[in-house]
Amino acid sequence: MRFHIITAAFLWAAFVESRKIRGISSSYKRFYRERKSFLCIDGSKIIPFEQVNDDYCDCADGSDEPGTSACPRGRFYCTNLGFRPHYIPSSRVNDGICDCCDASDEYNSHARCQNTCWNLGQKERAYVEGQMKTLDEGLRLKQQLIEEGVLLWREKQAQLRELQRAAEDLQIKLEEHRKRKHEADRLKEQTLKALKAGDRDVRPESSSCGFRHQNSTVSHLFQLLDSNKDGSISLDEVKAKVVLVHDETRVLSEDEALTLLGGGHQMDLSKFQNTLWDVLTRGDGYKIKDAHSAPGGLMSEDPHLKAADRAAEWEAADLKKVEEAYETVNMEISDLQKKLEIDYGTDWEYLFLNGQCYKLKVYEYMYTLCPFNTVSQKSTAGTEVSLGLWGMWAGPAKNRYSQMVYENGEPCWQGGSRTTSVTLTCGTETGLRSVKEPSKCQYIMDFETPVACQPVLKQRGVHSEL
Repeated sequence: MRFHIITAAFLWAAFVESRKIRGISSSYKRFYRERKSFLCIDGSKIIPFEQVNDDYCDCADGSDEPGTSACPRGRFYCTNLGFRPHYIPSSRVNDGICDCCDASDEYNSHARCQNTCWNLGQKERAYVEGQMKTLDEGLRLKQQLIEEGVLLWREKQAQLRELQRAAEDLQIKLEEHRKRKHEADRLKEQTLKALKAGDRDVRPESSSCGFRHQNSTVSHLFQLLDSNKDGSISLDEVKAKVVLVHDETRVLSEDEALTLLGGGHQMDLSKFQNTLWDVLTRGDGYKIKDAHSAPGGLMSEDPHLKAADRAAEWEAADLKKVEEAYETVNMEISDLQKKLEIDYGTDWEYLFLNGQCYKLKVYEYMYTLCPFNTVSQKSTAGTEVSLGLWGMWAGPAKNRYSQMVYENGEPCWQGGSRTTSVTLTCGTETGLRSVKEPSKCQYIMDFETPVACQPVLKQRGVHSEL
């Protein structure tokens, strides 16, 4: 009697197993409760329940054959207890190849499949655990970089304010120096004009001193020209001593010398003072040969003119220094303002990348990424090519700061300019991890940094079925 009970139980278990609906997930089991009829999941047809998994496709959506390969559009669900469940095309069921790690897809084939789900699950759990540790460390480092970014942003703002104040002070100094330079030039010009015109007020002595100064200057020039010291300047003496300012080697013609002498062949000191003296001192293109000064001869030796000239030179030098300082400060302000206009993230966490460059060698090329600036490629031969200039953030709406775009690199031989897309991934260190060129002159970079770590990733955790 006991033997018959055991045999009946075995046969019943076999019958139940034969009627088991394979290839469905727990969420779809409600559609396959055994009853008299079966409604195709797409609602297109009702068939007797005996036709479910009978190796003949009755439903257009393949839902009546989840555990066989009868339907071309069917899907088989691998439960894979201990690992990740997933679907495979029903055409792979009982094809002799193990697709499910729990071997459930080869329940009626010659294949001898081992259940590897537990080992695969262990590896994935270890990987996910490592990722979680990396994420935790990355988020910790990110918080530090956020704090540093906030401080750095404040420092940059303070630096900008200081530079702007310095620019304002320099602008005031610049106006003062320009006025002083203008005054020095004006005094120099007045002194020069006074010397040329014999003005008695060239220096603060009495009028007789002024006349003596002028007469002394005129006398010196006259004596330089009067070679034979006979008290007059002759035609030959003018030709021998007077030259063109821009061509000292050419000897004046007789007609030119006569013109300088006022049409006569000689002149005394009185006539010289009213004619040739003025020509030589006002810079009309003539000067005394081998004189150490520009047009005006010995007039440049005048101490008052020298003092005025030195003062003008000093003011010009001081003005130039202030102008250079003002220009430098304004350039620093402009550069700093451009840097501060860049979007460095909601908490300025990416600010630390500005001014940094990261390199990665791939085969014969060295790639350099300078965030918010440039991307370049340098060959072993030393040729460097621009792969793009900083353009914008281009990540999806939920994670805008996950991708950078660099545009307008050097032109490609096929036309158009080189561009680079940089994907930022979570990591405990900051650096380039890979560079690819999927299409001509279009580059893709993987850039790892803690500031790319997102807290939402932790919410995914390890799959519940692992």
